[in-house]
Amino acid sequence: MSTMFRVLASRSVAMVILAGAAMGFLAPEASAQQEGRRRRGGDQPVKPIELTPEQTAQLTKVANDRKLNVDDLLAAAKTYMPSGRHDDYVLFSSGGQSGQVFAIGVPSMRLLRSISVFTPESWQGYGFAGENDPVVESLKINGKLVAWGDTHHPALSETKGDYDGQFLFIGDKANARLGVIDLRDWETKQIVKNPLTISDHGAAFVTPNTDYVIEGGQYATVLGYGYAPPEEYKKSYRGMVTMWKFDRAKGRVDEKSSFAIELPPYWQDLADAGKLASDGYFFINSFNAEMATGGVERGNPPFEAGASKRDMDYLHIVDWKKAEAAFKAGKVKVINGFPVITIETSIAEGILHFAPEPKSPHGVDVTPDGKYMVVAGKLDPHVTVYSIDRIKKAIADKKYTGKDEYGVPILDFDSVKEAQVELGLGPLHTQFDDKGYAYTSLFLDSAVARWSLGGDFASKHKEQPWKLVTKTPVQYNIGHLCAAEGDTVSPDGNFLISMSKWSVDRFLPTGPLLPQNFQLLDIVQPGTTMPVLFDMPIGVGEPHYCQMIKADKLQTWKVYPEVGWNPHHQKLDPNAPKKGDEGVTREGKKVLVKMTAVRSHFTPEHVEIEEGDTVTWRITAIETAQDATHGFCIGGYNINLSLEPGEYTEFTFTADKPGTYPFYCTEFCSALHLEMMGYLHIKPKATNAAAPASEGATTASAK
Repeated sequence: MSTMFRVLASRSVAMVILAGAAMGFLAPEASAQQEGRRRRGGDQPVKPIELTPEQTAQLTKVANDRKLNVDDLLAAAKTYMPSGRHDDYVLFSSGGQSGQVFAIGVPSMRLLRSISVFTPESWQGYGFAGENDPVVESLKINGKLVAWGDTHHPALSETKGDYDGQFLFIGDKANARLGVIDLRDWETKQIVKNPLTISDHGAAFVTPNTDYVIEGGQYATVLGYGYAPPEEYKKSYRGMVTMWKFDRAKGRVDEKSSFAIELPPYWQDLADAGKLASDGYFFINSFNAEMATGGVERGNPPFEAGASKRDMDYLHIVDWKKAEAAFKAGKVKVINGFPVITIETSIAEGILHFAPEPKSPHGVDVTPDGKYMVVAGKLDPHVTVYSIDRIKKAIADKKYTGKDEYGVPILDFDSVKEAQVELGLGPLHTQFDDKGYAYTSLFLDSAVARWSLGGDFASKHKEQPWKLVTKTPVQYNIGHLCAAEGDTVSPDGNFLISMSKWSVDRFLPTGPLLPQNFQLLDIVQPGTTMPVLFDMPIGVGEPHYCQMIKADKLQTWKVYPEVGWNPHHQKLDPNAPKKGDEGVTREGKKVLVKMTAVRSHFTPEHVEIEEGDTVTWRITAIETAQDATHGFCIGGYNINLSLEPGEYTEFTFTADKPGTYPFYCTEFCSALHLEMMGYLHIKPKATNAAAPASEGATTASAK
């Protein structure tokens, strides 16, 4: 036995007991977050254990054999989840080029679900429901199927600035689309395409009561899919931010009540909505205030050089309540069928102001009390803190240092700045906890910085305000980060996720394409203690941003409310076949199939149609047992469905290739799984001319 573990065994029984949790035993007097994990069929009291000498020896041997130190054992104890216990939090992460959203349990860091949004996904039957699939139709842009997305920024719906667990929004940077996910069944219900721009970046962010979902642009274009050569950049190119009106009762974006705000052709970046003290405003970073147009092929400086010449870019300060009033008053210009508040109107109505900010900023983040906005300039080792009180006063006093080229007033920097805190190289994004700390990702340092806030936070805590406290190395090149409920009015602290862009040597090599690395940090203890607990490889896409919500805020359905439920409309569908109503009917060349699915058979099991028929197939999963999901596929016709308990679905296809096609349940749902199948018989035209079926007749039915 090593000296370290002799000490561990003889002098630090508490450490050994914690080690026991790492090996599957339960630690006594667990921390508050561990207490919340004690769920095995519900919260039940668990008695502290007392380890026998034999158990202590066993734990010590396992630790030595696996070359684990005390920090490893503590990390394992804080993250290990015995079978049947649920995580305290759910992390909703963008899926990058996968076009999806990932749901991950915290602190276990187990992948719970990939939610399909902008990319068809066969396991969930998303985009594989035959011809005229509503999912496929929603993914079309200008009539062309765009079946991938680059998801960047998920946003949970909020009530009074706090997550309410009802909806999730996600932006598609590549194609300027917004997805709406209902968190009752974790399925995408709507995709809206921005009619003004090709791509975006600042989506999605919500106002404190989810009145609007904010979609900022990025690369300036001619709004409305227009054209102009680079030589006309300043004259014809523009930025924009879109305010998508959200109808919570319907769970949908109301496109007719939505509008956009025209912005100068700086490259707008991320946004954050004000709350509490700053409610009614939102803030957008920008870069390329130089309005560089690149062109290395013409001997010009590249974009990255041209867009970084100035010392300052512009923080966009938008009074969205005034913008809403201007829109409702009809003070808009219609571009490509969409209402836009012009720059001139924004200036006249006091909607838009600029404040200088360190060049090439990426993140702008509002503190929990809404009093401060934290901006991280990628090329500045400081974060710059702005005060909403100072901003309001500067606007009221017209404390300007001039106007930009388009007439937007520029607030005096020293009048709106509260503080600058030096953190390190490559600061990007900031989150907050419940102890008065802020956390900022440092891309070039590959570290997370913890620093103290000022104002009311400073009066409640012992830390000196606006000061770096500690930095924890992460592996490697962190982009975004996420603390538990860390961008709400009531952050939890406890855990933080480092979304590390590179993994390099952290995992087994998977070829030249390596996974990214989500690292879990423990931020419970104040001061300099902030260890990395867990590395999670993300082998799909390039995730960008995430939000972490308390699991008990999610009111997830375990089965659909009624048998025959249509998830597209979130209500009972009158077309859903019922037991005893199954069968196949024909009207000319149109065929209707009505089917039910239950363990372990489909009814009917034989469906006979004719070549050239247009088939509408309706299926109800009459199963009501939790987790009794059925699949349904027809090979050769690109049809695969996922039928959750109680779900109704419908698909249409043209039977253009005769043959005998097995259909079967793709889920191994019961012991008789392989027998849950049937046959689709498509008769060739030559064999059925003699005996056509009469219109309206039942050609096959359930017995």
